[in-house]
Amino acid sequence: MKNLIIISLIIIISACQGNRNQASDTKNLSSGDTVNLIYAEGFDIINHQSYKEVIVHDPWTASQSLAKYYLVQSDTVIVPDDGQKLILPLKSIAATSVTHFEFLSLLGVLNLVNGICSPELVFNESIRNNIQNGTIENLGDAFNINLEKTLRLNPGIVMMSGFKQDDPYAKRVLQAGINVVYNNEWMESSLLARAEWIKFVAVFFDKEKEADSIFTEVNNQYLKIKEMAKSAKTKPSILTGSNFRGTWYMPGGDSFMAHLFYDAGGSYFYADDSSKGSLPLNIESVINNFAHTDVWLNCNFSSINELVQTDKKHELFKPVKTNRVYNFNKRMMPSGANDYWESAVARPDLLLRDVISVLHPELMPDYETFYINQLQ
Repeated sequence: MKNLIIISLIIIISACQGNRNQASDTKNLSSGDTVNLIYAEGFDIINHQSYKEVIVHDPWTASQSLAKYYLVQSDTVIVPDDGQKLILPLKSIAATSVTHFEFLSLLGVLNLVNGICSPELVFNESIRNNIQNGTIENLGDAFNINLEKTLRLNPGIVMMSGFKQDDPYAKRVLQAGINVVYNNEWMESSLLARAEWIKFVAVFFDKEKEADSIFTEVNNQYLKIKEMAKSAKTKPSILTGSNFRGTWYMPGGDSFMAHLFYDAGGSYFYADDSSKGSLPLNIESVINNFAHTDVWLNCNFSSINELVQTDKKHELFKPVKTNRVYNFNKRMMPSGANDYWESAVARPDLLLRDVISVLHPELMPDYETFYINQLQ
């Protein structure tokens, strides 16, 4: 960052404190206690005596970091010069992705949000109200953020999703002298790993204890529900996604969606695939491999009629004939804002309950889904 404090302060502080303190500072820079994480692999938090070190790992290049942050309570604290130095507590944050909102809400710091991107995609009522009353600034599109507005807003940090190591969108913000913090929960391979990023968000607000408590409860609930699914006598096969302009994107076998299907007691054709991202498929291969599946999940249509009218080939799938097609749009607004993309990131236990109730209704006979709708 261009606007971070230059480490030449070391010379001034050393002159005032003497050689003894300088030796102590040198030791402090090289040692620390790493916070234990259960699932998340995309970041590390190391507690040093006078500062916290946060490392975001590069998901595209093994053994490399995408960014480092040194969090301090005072501007005079000496930190290494290979990362961004941020002074806590942060007084504001611009959040460029709706996936950040539920973490901030659960931690009780949603009121610190003063800038967002794509307001039409926001489901959170508090954020929408603050957009209406003018206390939250619309910064435009996350892929083309309005630098002039962002500079004028001057948030403590801009939280962004990193999309590649040399991300041109993030680089423009950094070059403008704005603190960018990468939140890459979307690159994790399990829902619980994604949810554990609440600990990452929390460290920037001194909310580590709250995050530990929240995640422990979510984790316990998820594992309890997952254990219940093991009692099911069948493993229904799953089709997922939709045909988009000739290409059908399905989750890779090591993606969080594939792990969700497994945890819910389902069978997925690409379960043995090692991809964490999406698999681009043609509709012919999808028909060949999925025509006789039991359930169609996360189908991006609102009705069976719309599904069939869009492409007559959809009638070839068994779930269409047996009326077992479901979308994740129960909490969706006409603008396209969908709570599935917001709260489900931090509350995977609720999403798992939904999927189990669809795959194994006998296990949850009176359950009303939270995110899932059945197409009629």
